[in-house]
Amino acid sequence: MPESSGSTGRTPETHVIDFRAAERLLDARDPRGAVKLLDSVIAAHPENTAARLLRARAFFAAAQLRPAELEFTIVLEREPDNAFAHFALARTYERQGRPDQATRHFRLAAALDPNPQYLKAARFDD
Repeated sequence: MPESSGSTGRTPETHVIDFRAAERLLDARDPRGAVKLLDSVIAAHPENTAARLLRARAFFAAAQLRPAELEFTIVLEREPDNAFAHFALARTYERQGRPDQATRHFRLAAALDPNPQYLKAARFDD
């Protein structure tokens, strides 16, 4: 059955399949393909933070930094204690040449999770 727009003809099971396929596409270095799959998932389930986080990662991998920033920000509005989202948003700011904002989020990530990668990026000694 052809799909006209949005989530027409889509089921929750189809969205799960699309989400998993998007994960595989991102792992296979096809972030644009992942974004395409996730668009329909998020259109049907805009509250799905996991899908938004995956789409943010895909945007980042595709060097689409403004959409990545927006998605990471939405995730953090819903989950302010998500250390990975803070770290990824910081990397996004870093790539945009916004070091002050990057440092703030690197430090938030490290404060939430003492992951060695987060601690190194936070540069608390500086």
